[in-house]
Amino acid sequence: MSKKKIFLASSAELKSDREQFEIFINRKNKEWHDKGVFLELVIWEDFLDALSQTRLQDEYNKAIKDSDMFVMLFFTKVGMYTEEEFTTAFGQFKATSKPFIFTYFKDAPISTGSLNKDMLSLLTFKEKLKELGHFFTSYKSVEELQLKFNQQLEKLVAAKFIEFDQADNSGPAKTATKRITNKSKVKGNNNITIQGNDGGNINISK
Repeated sequence: MSKKKIFLASSAELKSDREQFEIFINRKNKEWHDKGVFLELVIWEDFLDALSQTRLQDEYNKAIKDSDMFVMLFFTKVGMYTEEEFTTAFGQFKATSKPFIFTYFKDAPISTGSLNKDMLSLLTFKEKLKELGHFFTSYKSVEELQLKFNQQLEKLVAAKFIEFDQADNSGPAKTATKRITNKSKVKGNNNITIQGNDGGNINISK
């Protein structure tokens, strides 16, 4: 069984989205189990303060470095620790070509009464991503988030980063992989993973 570890991070305000993302991964595991692939989802709720002899954030950062994919969800703010997690994932990717980094910004109505200076952190962080050459993705609903991340998983399959057992002879899965391969490109240009709603490039090289 091939295992790929996904670290999912977000602020507390997106707890519901994280829970639905976890349900999606569980469904994906049921679909891919017979193909010999297991997606291990790591979320910050999995960690307990009692288990950390240093600061808990150090435990998060260690798990990020050990991950194959790093997914971050944003909505109205980017906290200090959230940015540290991204920086950790970015540095690890530059050094080892993983984890692949996926950033998703929720595009939903916000009450004017909830606007505060934390919103500036979000805008500043978006500018930082642009400077780093990282393309983030927006989503309006949990269903759209699941759809877009599923597209990225399919591209990783096409790029052979996720490989099914050779014994798998299921027709639909192979057909889908061929279709995506024809649409996707793989480039080794030393950039972070480039995300997109369609087509898109996946960088699997330093």
